[in-house]
Parts: sequence; structure tokens; C-alpha cells
Amino acid sequence: MTARLNPMTAAPSLMKAWHGASVAIASSIEAGLRELVEVRASQINGCANCVNMHTLFARENGETEQRLYLLAAWREAPCYTPRERAALAWTDALTKLSDERSHDLLAAAQAALAEHFDAEEQVKLTLLINVINGRNRIAIGFGMWIDMPMKQAA
Repeated sequence: MTARLNPMTAAPSLMKAWHGASVAIASSIEAGLRELVEVRASQINGCANCVNMHTLFARENGETEQRLYLLAAWREAPCYTPRERAALAWTDALTKLSDERSHDLLAAAQAALAEHFDAEEQVKLTLLINVINGRNRIAIGFGMWIDMPMKQAA
């Protein structure tokens, strides 16, 4: 894929500020949970660039292939903790806000979130979801592709 526009060269000071805020927000969430959320939102948004990048980062942080493969069907997969499920439900609800069904799930997702995350963690997770949705839109909108080195299969 050839980028239609490089946002880093088109608006360097704003993109640098955006990147700085994104890194600060992402680093406030534990790595394993962060990568699951970023992969899930990227799957929903159809951002190949971010799915590629964040599955690699997830593996580097010790995530298993099985859990990455099952992430698209996380509700039916028994391998996620209640805390991860709460974060994934919140990710789905916020990423699909324009979907009418999401509004029905929002209250349930918010209740599960409050059960497993304190108030500060809820804000951090919500900001992370906003960041990855924004990154997805930037990557898709401008046709970005960052070629991540692929690991050899065992």
C-alpha cells in the first residue's frame, strides 16, 4: 500500500504532540491488556496496519497465538480473564458507537468495567481506546502501512 499522504510531514508539530500524548496514554495501561485492546479496536475498524503492528507487539509482550487468533471471537472464547473481558466489551462498545446495538451493550459494558477497573483506570482505558481508534483512522485515511518485521514460524 502506498501512503496517500504522510501526516508526520504534512503537520509535524501536531503529529508530534499527538504521538507524545498517545505514548503517554498507552504506557499508563499494562502492556498485555493494552495490546489486546489495540488489536481488538483495529480488527473492528479494519485497520490492517494496526492489526499487523499490535499483534507483533502483543507477541513481544508474551501474548499467545491462540489468544490473538481468538480475539475476533473473544465473547465465546474461554481464555480471557474477567478483567480482559470487561476491557474488550468496553472497547467494542466505544469503537462501535454508531452501531445501534452498541448502545444496548454500553450499559452492560460500563457495569463490567466498573467492576474490574477503578475510576482512574476507566479513564486511562477510555483514552487508550480513543487513541487507537484515532490511529486507525489516520492509518486508513492516509493509506499508511508500516512494514513490521515478521517473525519466522517455529
